[in-house]
Amino acid sequence: MTGDQAMPTRRTLLCHAALGSLASVSTLDALAKDPLQAPPAEVLGAIPGAHLIGGGRLRYFGFSVYDASLWALPDFKVAQFSQQRFALSLTYLRAFMASDIAQRSLQEIRRMHQVAPDTARVWLTVLQEVLPDVVAGDRITAVHLPGGVAFWHQGRSIGSISDAAFGDKFFAIWLSESTSEPRLRKALLAGAAP
Repeated sequence: MTGDQAMPTRRTLLCHAALGSLASVSTLDALAKDPLQAPPAEVLGAIPGAHLIGGGRLRYFGFSVYDASLWALPDFKVAQFSQQRFALSLTYLRAFMASDIAQRSLQEIRRMHQVAPDTARVWLTVLQEVLPDVVAGDRITAVHLPGGVAFWHQGRSIGSISDAAFGDKFFAIWLSESTSEPRLRKALLAGAAP
């Protein structure tokens, strides 16, 4: 290693896992026996009748990052997710800065999709404005509304992004067959129709 190359810190490595992960070294555990038993209030407000489709825990280098839960109506079909209302709740198990969560989200989007540099800058700026810093136990819920994404932190509305292309690509981080976390995707979609 040369003098101008610094060894990444544990915090840097964890930040890279904030919303996605570096798939080759991550592992997945099923949610504990006590996942969220009922949809959070923000989910029921946006999607009356929603129920748990599936959930899982993201781990990275042995560190638990977050528990993820997918909420939707019983007829949710993953192949048509861009045309449906659904919600993804992430309950963080570690602290992360909003800027790191936003950066990681955009990295995952760009890993799967071609995004023009100007569009990427706009999406990153908006994500950084909407997302909060989190500590262990904090829940961020993102609701897919055909036409965009609405975000909640701890049950409180924190903003939305009215851009259908962004919404579809953001949720593809978890739901696309091209996800960097296929095992987490499988767990999230355990109760979904194909």
